Amino acid sequence: MLIKAPDDKSKDIETLQLLAARPDASADTRKRIGQEIRNIQSGIKGEAEAAYEIEFYYGASKNWMVLHDLRLECDGRVAQIDHLLINRFLEIYVCESKRFAEGIAVNEQGEFAAFYGSQPYGVPSPIEQNKRHMVVLESVFKSGQVPPPKRLGMTLSPTLKGLVLVSRNARIGRPKAKIDGLDWIIRNDQLQTRIDKEIDANNNPLLAVRLIGSETLEDFARRLAAAHKPASFDWFGRFGMPVNAPEIIKPAPRVEPEPAGPLNQPDLGNTKEAGAEASDDKKSKLACATCGTIVAYNVAKFCWFNKPRFGGNVYCMDCQKAVPKSA
Repeated sequence: MLIKAPDDKSKDIETLQLLAARPDASADTRKRIGQEIRNIQSGIKGEAEAAYEIEFYYGASKNWMVLHDLRLECDGRVAQIDHLLINRFLEIYVCESKRFAEGIAVNEQGEFAAFYGSQPYGVPSPIEQNKRHMVVLESVFKSGQVPPPKRLGMTLSPTLKGLVLVSRNARIGRPKAKIDGLDWIIRNDQLQTRIDKEIDANNNPLLAVRLIGSETLEDFARRLAAAHKPASFDWFGRFGMPVNAPEIIKPAPRVEPEPAGPLNQPDLGNTKEAGAEASDDKKSKLACATCGTIVAYNVAKFCWFNKPRFGGNVYCMDCQKAVPKSA
């Protein structure tokens, strides 16, 4: 049963796009913002691929509870868990999803590398990352923040199992040396097979004592979801930019000089007026539709590229905030 869906990250992406379009954003800042947007979008896609496999097999089952994008805080530590699967034996699969388009490799020292253009680059160990998430999750249970269910008057202790889910088409390079937790790494489409294999291999008759009802399981999962603390990012501070964009000063009206020459010089008034009209027409395309401020070309370009929101009009940074979504 699906208990919690992933948080909506579209507002973060929109804020970053607005920051990149501001006239006070340097070329280097725009580059870093663009990379941040790509990281968020890649993370969303990787989590969505794993979520599809999870929900396909467990989303409608009353014997399993599914939570996506769960952020927990306890004792000054934070865990951002991509996916949780909980069954009636209180076995909790803590899943970290990673989207490595060209695959991932692990060397003899347990160091991880991903690939871009077939060139390797180091990445943090998703196994160690998932272990830290499990430590925080255990603290949430033991501290009483989210008490586990009871059976026969005794508080049950959940069993945590770690998994790292990578794209189904990604290659996984494993070393010959035995690395703790290396068997956690599987492809998304291997998830059900892996879980079924573990359940079949566990023939402990004492497991029946831990079996809880579907309603008890759902209540436990919903209490976990209620402990979720959504992430909040100070994108302005991260990129060293003020909250309000600098005010764009309107240029002073241009005064055309009087034509010089003899009194019988041919009248060039019509030519000058035509040139002025062309200049005014160019300026009008960069004028804010609300306050008339002449904006930078990249600000106008942002509005033109977001026609569904701005209706083809140009707005300065301040006036953009007042434009409703349906505009």
